[in-house]
Amino acid sequence: MSKSAFVFTLTLLAALTPLHWSEGAVVYNSAEGWSVEGDDSQIAGNAIEQMHKAEALEAKHDDEKAYRAYKALVKKFGLSLLAPKAQRKCGILLEKHNDFDKAYDAYNTYLTKYPHGQDFDSVVESMFGIAKRFLNGEKRKLFGVKTTASMERAQQMFEGIVKSAPFSKWAPLAQFNVGETLEKQAKYPEAIAAYQVAVNKYPNDAIAENALYQEGYVRLRQLREGSYDKASAQKAKEAFEDFIYRFPQSEKVPQARENMKTLDTGVTKGALEVAKYYDKMKQHKAAVIYYNDVIKQQPGTPDAAYAKTRIDALKTEFGEDALKTGPELAQTGSRVQQHRKLQAKVDTVSRPDYVGPPVVIAEEQVDSALSSSKPKLRTNPDSVPPVEPALPSGAPAAPGAPAAPADGLPTKDTGLPQPPP
Repeated sequence: MSKSAFVFTLTLLAALTPLHWSEGAVVYNSAEGWSVEGDDSQIAGNAIEQMHKAEALEAKHDDEKAYRAYKALVKKFGLSLLAPKAQRKCGILLEKHNDFDKAYDAYNTYLTKYPHGQDFDSVVESMFGIAKRFLNGEKRKLFGVKTTASMERAQQMFEGIVKSAPFSKWAPLAQFNVGETLEKQAKYPEAIAAYQVAVNKYPNDAIAENALYQEGYVRLRQLREGSYDKASAQKAKEAFEDFIYRFPQSEKVPQARENMKTLDTGVTKGALEVAKYYDKMKQHKAAVIYYNDVIKQQPGTPDAAYAKTRIDALKTEFGEDALKTGPELAQTGSRVQQHRKLQAKVDTVSRPDYVGPPVVIAEEQVDSALSSSKPKLRTNPDSVPPVEPALPSGAPAAPGAPAAPADGLPTKDTGLPQPPP
């Protein structure tokens, strides 16, 4: 952008921007005394007079000058008992004119400078209300004009409440809402950690119930929106189990049980997707292993029926022996017949009504080719047959293909807690 275009843009923004209150500095002049820079009024000689002056301006609805007067009182008479009230008034006037960002900062200054102020709880409540606005989509201002919503700013606000007022009645819900803001930003690991803090830090507060449920729900969302992972599914299930154990009377218990059933189905979906991947990559032995997992995990389901159909088709195409996963000893006709004779003798002797002489079981004769004699050493490395590597235990991701989400998982929460009265 050229310099002239940049200047024009700034000029246009200035023209469109509504007037906003200037942050005049408190200055001292030997002839005039204390005053606010840019304001023609002087600061009163003491905190009481300055407070009366600010309140009179506010009564006349001259909020801009009243704001400056309150701000000057805090600056000039910061140790006065009236300073906390003046600081809170600054936040109230900013909030009244929808400058929520600055209003929150003014309230936060109150908590920092006057932690024992009599309006402490009311200030925290005002801060929580502003943070909630940003959580619900309040837009930030740029040059006095609202631009875009900022979930990150809402996160910072709730974190500020927990930090500055950790023992207030609003702190547990603020910590819960930290998790919610992170969840809305799709920062799932951080959201889970925030909910865990709410459970561990405020175990006796009602918010612990909602936070523990939400921990499981966020883990479930990860499975829906990301790649399937058995370990994550297990952690989600454990979170719901912990929730049901600790809060058996909660109205969310039925939903938690449904979520656990969904997770069980999700395991099958994951195994089926892995089986399909191996099937597509023509690694048929691995495909059969995972198809069998589907059949064992969810017998009688459509997925299990599909898995059985594919196993039968692969056996028809490649033969059952080609799909066996481990080395097996070749069974000749003579070996099979010998095993049958030995087993018949064992069965006869083991009968409770057997009264004949003891039967001696001769040691099985093993073909010389399969004897336990030491193998000959090979001197030519080219004569060593290749050995098939062991199959992977996890599910690889298909190259370049997005991971398929698990079907049937819930798309929205069952409700979040409301602020305390």
